[in-house]
Amino acid sequence: MKILIAEDEQQLAHVLSTAMTASGYQVEVVNNGQEAVAAAQKNAYDVIIMDIMMPVKTGLEALKEIRATGNRTYIMMLTAMGEEDDRVTGLDAGADDYLTKPFSLKELLARLRSRQRRNDDYGTDIIEFGDLTLDGNDQSLQSHNSISLTNKESRLLQYFILNANKELPVNELLNHVWDEEEQADQEDLWINICYLRQKLHAIQSKVVITGEKEGPFMIAH
Repeated sequence: MKILIAEDEQQLAHVLSTAMTASGYQVEVVNNGQEAVAAAQKNAYDVIIMDIMMPVKTGLEALKEIRATGNRTYIMMLTAMGEEDDRVTGLDAGADDYLTKPFSLKELLARLRSRQRRNDDYGTDIIEFGDLTLDGNDQSLQSHNSISLTNKESRLLQYFILNANKELPVNELLNHVWDEEEQADQEDLWINICYLRQKLHAIQSKVVITGEKEGPFMIAH
């Protein structure tokens, strides 16, 4: 998983980054809410861990701004013991979870493992983007008419939609759509993208997937 940590306490940020990297996660660290917003707009993350009290822009302000763009990344807020009202406000504003400081590092890593298991099982949601409706339950895609997708096409398109308007490199797409034992490569990805482009054209959708064979790729409408 790719994780963004937004934390202005440098020692805590270092401890979290070190522990998560040792657990096999790809980690990036920013130090204020504005940097968190900018990173979330540019890059695709599986989890964002964000402190509420940060300079320049608070975690709550950053959360609202990130959600206002349609970003659906799983966001966990870090709160101090006496910030109950902020926790409620954060959940109402779109946070998915929170941890109260001081917290157990073991508990945080356990929550990340739980989240990763759910990521591995994704693909059954109904999501909309532009003139598209993607139904992961029956792997169908609708616009002016409908068409069936393969399992890989459905998972790939869902990941594109959840990270719309972001440039996604080849390795990132391979890591999120194919299992490790499948040993997929750039050629497999390119074939599936070509098929998706043909199917988008077939249902007369205005949604496009841009990018050449070597990537990066991006979906837009």
